[in-house]
Amino acid sequence: MGVSGTGKSTVGRLLAARLQVPFADADDLHPPANIAKMSAGDPLDDADRLPWLESVGRLLYAHETAGTGAVVTCSALRRRYRDVLRAACPSVFFLHLTGDPRLLAERVGRRSGHFMPAGLLASQLRTLEPLEPDEQGARLDVTSPPEEVAARAARLL
Repeated sequence: MGVSGTGKSTVGRLLAARLQVPFADADDLHPPANIAKMSAGDPLDDADRLPWLESVGRLLYAHETAGTGAVVTCSALRRRYRDVLRAACPSVFFLHLTGDPRLLAERVGRRSGHFMPAGLLASQLRTLEPLEPDEQGARLDVTSPPEEVAARAARLL
């Protein structure tokens, strides 16, 4: 979980390979209307997010019940969004990827071919509610190379 530019997809793929479990990017589950809205520079509201989060929760639950486990990247910026995921899959463990906002803005600015414009990073940072003590998860700084972040994540799990 985390804002744009933290390397969720990159670290997630590396972690999934390290753990030998399936990988999925929740961005791939957004309906076309959400992608169009974000591409236009407009942040999603909770009504936009709910069906998407429910889809992500169903995916998590499907992997849990199949016994495979999975690494699924998802922004999950607010507690209530994570609550939707936990309602579907109570055993979900959140890895909150964090970094200096300047580093994140630089990364987002270098990215091409992604629907999330750099201008929405500030909105995401304002929206972000870090994990609370009663939430199952951990914070990981992303200043190190993605391979190191994935290795730290694997040790935590």
